[in-house]
Amino acid sequence: MELKGKVAVITGASSGIGEGTARELADAGMKLVLTSRRKQLLDKIAAQLDTETTTIAGDITDESLPQKLIDTAVDKFGSCDVVFNNAGVMIVGSAEDIDLEAVCRMVRINVEAVYRLAIVAMRHMVSKGGGYLINTSSILGTKVRQTTGAYAGTKYAVEALTEDLRMQAAGTGVRVCALEPGLVETHLQDHFPVHPKDMLNIKALVQPADIGRAIRFMLEQPDHVAIPRILVMPTDQGM
Repeated sequence: MELKGKVAVITGASSGIGEGTARELADAGMKLVLTSRRKQLLDKIAAQLDTETTTIAGDITDESLPQKLIDTAVDKFGSCDVVFNNAGVMIVGSAEDIDLEAVCRMVRINVEAVYRLAIVAMRHMVSKGGGYLINTSSILGTKVRQTTGAYAGTKYAVEALTEDLRMQAAGTGVRVCALEPGLVETHLQDHFPVHPKDMLNIKALVQPADIGRAIRFMLEQPDHVAIPRILVMPTDQGM
């Protein structure tokens, strides 16, 4: 894909992987539709980007948001070429201690909201004969560590849907990928009593900009090349 002038929708765009990817795709000349709950942060990031950008503040669990994002991309910029389905939260813990209501909200964010946007985006892209859908999974979408099962389960669900949509997309011009980050320098684990980097003795985490470069690499492959999964992790992460 020639990225200059193409249009990307990015969820969870106000920090972390979403922000890092927005900055990288802006540098590539893409026009952006950014969304998260935090309007002030979104607008601050948009003002720093040297590209046409529009922001939509909203809760990713809002059932109307997926179609609104696609419609905004088309209405503002004429197309929707890439959807980076990235918003998510991480709740872990033992069965004895975990906050069950927080787990259920995580399922709504990490599974239901991801499914809604993925399927809406897929329908749009297939109807237009092309596009790229990227769903953020995790290294924990491929394996489980003790006390991470609830979170890992949401990412296993993302892996399953992504693989199915990839197969459905064959021959349509649409490409589908699961992004599988290891430990990245984000706020995802800030609420943990002990950060995983300290538990695993990882000296240098992957940076959001590193993920952005990986996604740009994937998007820039020629039309006959698909990258169904991309795992990006710290060199010190042994799992």
